[in-house]
Amino acid sequence: MIKQDVVIIGGGVIGVSIAYQLTKRGKTVTLLEKDTIGAHASGAAGGMLGAQVEFTEPGPLVDLSLRSRAMFTEIARELYQASGVDIGLNNAGMLRIAWTEEEADTLKKRGAWQQAMGLQAEWMDKTDVRRMEPAVSDEITGALYLPDDIQVSAPDLTRAFAVAAAKGGARLLERCEVLDIEHTDSRITGVVTTQGRFTADHYVLAAGAWSGRLAHTLGLPLSVFPIKGEAFSVLSMPQRIEKTIYSHGCYIVPKDGNRLLVGASSADCGFDNRLTIDGLQQLMTKAVRLLPALKDCPLEKTWASLRPQTKDGLPYFGPVSSFANLLAATGHYRNGILLSPLTGEMIARMVTGETLDIPLAPFTDRRHVHPIL
Repeated sequence: MIKQDVVIIGGGVIGVSIAYQLTKRGKTVTLLEKDTIGAHASGAAGGMLGAQVEFTEPGPLVDLSLRSRAMFTEIARELYQASGVDIGLNNAGMLRIAWTEEEADTLKKRGAWQQAMGLQAEWMDKTDVRRMEPAVSDEITGALYLPDDIQVSAPDLTRAFAVAAAKGGARLLERCEVLDIEHTDSRITGVVTTQGRFTADHYVLAAGAWSGRLAHTLGLPLSVFPIKGEAFSVLSMPQRIEKTIYSHGCYIVPKDGNRLLVGASSADCGFDNRLTIDGLQQLMTKAVRLLPALKDCPLEKTWASLRPQTKDGLPYFGPVSSFANLLAATGHYRNGILLSPLTGEMIARMVTGETLDIPLAPFTDRRHVHPIL
């Protein structure tokens, strides 16, 4: 097997984004995916680019998310030219619903710090919300309108990165499970898989919810673990929904073909990705409360996936402490789609030695030794 510049472990949206950015820079890349490209969280996600809705206060992850969100208009054009795949960029914005006055006060405070950062965030009372989206329940108190929290088709974004990477020369190997990562004291020397052994100058761990298992075999303090999310989709809402509707424990995302994607439950149950009656029932109850007309819509399909969470809620992004030629890009939890363009670009820059203009300290495993204050 010819030695590559980079071996990437993981074929979700993060892995294929990194592969694409590396091939743009002329690097030889082999990507190893134990199932199929985008088979897990990347293919199941709602596709929300929630750089504002996901966060309760400012911080380094907010800054990272805002920067990545700003890349999507250009990346949509670039990927379409490179792959022929339309990622379904939808600029209609988002409504973060409040049911109670207490929730309304919390969201107003959130809107205030976001406005102080120069972001668009407008509090709307129930009348204005229902004028914008008449199908929303009249039980709500109001909503924070976030016009820049937009959305894409997560499966199409993942496919676009993958096709563009492959056209750029990357080898994307599916059904190629990593069995062992060989190493010396300070360097990765090879990866043994079900399809043979692969070697490279640089290695990237981007295996989503499975990253923690692989990190453990190397003695790395990467606390990545799976959180199951269940979701479903419906067809043919009588009143078309334009905005993403988001409330605590439930989001409803309009997709092409008058479809609505509804997600997502959250359960810490290891690697059990089976659907449950309880999870779906609770999610459906929340969704119908938000959009009462949903109860009469035909159910299209249901699914579940495992999202990669970390103990402190921050992803791992950049070099790891123990191995000079290993980079981590994992633990993005609910923000993998949102962070995929920036993650791909920054990891590629690290490999090629380009200048970085973002602080890495909050996102490397060194934060567990030297906490960020």
